[in-house]
Amino acid sequence: MDNPSLQPVVFVTGSFDDLKSNHIRFLQEASKLGSVHVLLFSDKVCQTINGKNSKFPENERRYYLESIRYVSHLTMIHTAIGEDKIPQIDALKKDVQVPPVWALQEKTANSSKEEFCRIHDLRYHVIPHSDLVGFSVDNADLHSEDSKRKKVVVSGCFDWVHSGHVRFFEEVSVFGDLFVVVGHDHNLKLLKGEDHPMYPQDERRFWVQSIRFVKQALISSGHGWFDAEPEILKIKPDIYAVNEDGDKPEKRNFCLEHHIEYKVLKRQPKPGLPARISSVLRGF
Repeated sequence: MDNPSLQPVVFVTGSFDDLKSNHIRFLQEASKLGSVHVLLFSDKVCQTINGKNSKFPENERRYYLESIRYVSHLTMIHTAIGEDKIPQIDALKKDVQVPPVWALQEKTANSSKEEFCRIHDLRYHVIPHSDLVGFSVDNADLHSEDSKRKKVVVSGCFDWVHSGHVRFFEEVSVFGDLFVVVGHDHNLKLLKGEDHPMYPQDERRFWVQSIRFVKQALISSGHGWFDAEPEILKIKPDIYAVNEDGDKPEKRNFCLEHHIEYKVLKRQPKPGLPARISSVLRGF
């Protein structure tokens, strides 16, 4: 829309437990309608609605969602009134200039939600499954002079992007514009076995690109344990960052040879959140 102040608020509701790329695609499509306001079910509400505890605690789910570039606002919902209504809707609608939208995936849409929207002057918008297919990302100019910040590169598999990755991206992005090189499918299969990766490279790149701390995600074109080398040479970064697990002598030597600053960060979760390990989440 031409006037951002007249963009509708787009409510999306749910637990967003075990957040994956399909959830993010939904948030991306919802953001095309206006400013996305996530109404996130608390642990207590998840227990009431689903009859079981959420896999990930509410503070971790909140941190992850607020790191998604398509999310503008988030409110934690502590009152369980069912999935077919939005609690405290009058308070949430206060001071809005245009009728808000309740955006839903096709599989969660129903007549009760549509009726609730009619009664409360909300636009009811169903995003069909066909609109959620594919994982395209925008390609930034690697040599753009628009930014005066340093360029920072990190690389990895990123086969299950969790809160630990998000925290790493957040910490590294402080040093400059962050470029993430995602390992390509063929190389990961050769290195780690036939069961790898769980998610194809385009999906993994989209997943990484959705994090607001990342300027651009690219797919590697090299081979072996340092398959990101061709992309690093193209990006010409000022800094190459790794966590303690990824600290390797060959990476140090590469950076020394190409006059790139080499930074090693401690592997620490966001304060208050549990540590996460991809191999455990993937079940490997």
